[in-house]
Amino acid sequence: MSTASNSADGPAPDTTDPARPVTKRSAAKAARRAELLTAAARQMAERGFAGVRLEDIGGAAGVSGPAMYRHFASKVELLDEMLLDISRRLHDGGAAVVDQGLPAAQTLDALIAFHIDVLVTKPDLIAVQDRDLTSMTPAANHEVRRLQRLYVERWVDVVLALSAENDEISLHRDEARVRVHAMFGLLNSSPRLPAFPADRLRELLSAMALAALRVPSAGMSENPDC
Repeated sequence: MSTASNSADGPAPDTTDPARPVTKRSAAKAARRAELLTAAARQMAERGFAGVRLEDIGGAAGVSGPAMYRHFASKVELLDEMLLDISRRLHDGGAAVVDQGLPAAQTLDALIAFHIDVLVTKPDLIAVQDRDLTSMTPAANHEVRRLQRLYVERWVDVVLALSAENDEISLHRDEARVRVHAMFGLLNSSPRLPAFPADRLRELLSAMALAALRVPSAGMSENPDC
């Protein structure tokens, strides 16, 4: 999912050649591009990919219609960059958490905190990714899904390691994967939840995510009617 900071607020996409010194002009262009991506995420989250024009996005960011094409050739190109960026942030951030080498329980707590940080700071991107993935170009869609699979498998590894550490009932990888996907469904729905205090929402989402991922102890019956 290269390692990166655990912070959900990564740098804006850098479109400059790393071998070249950053000039004021290139820095301004990158900043403007980041503004357009933010405006696009907000509008697409509210109205959907099909309901937004490239000119609408430019207008929201103070860029004229024709000038938009100096940054993005099409609305699909913008969507590709936006969703590739958030997928890389999740992948790299998850890798950075796991690479700290903490005990499985602490790693799981850190993964949950990291994912919730992304949800809180980038809710529009999460909403667009959840709904408009199929509107991407095939190549970008394939890369996003590859990054998502790698991100999921890191979580699965940690859930299985925690189960083994706690001598809990055996958990098959397939079940661990289902639990992780279900947990993502729970967390990623948070942008659509009713208004709730942010600090309490973090605590609530963390507790619910952990409950979804933990395996019942060996002493618990798998049949709730027993």
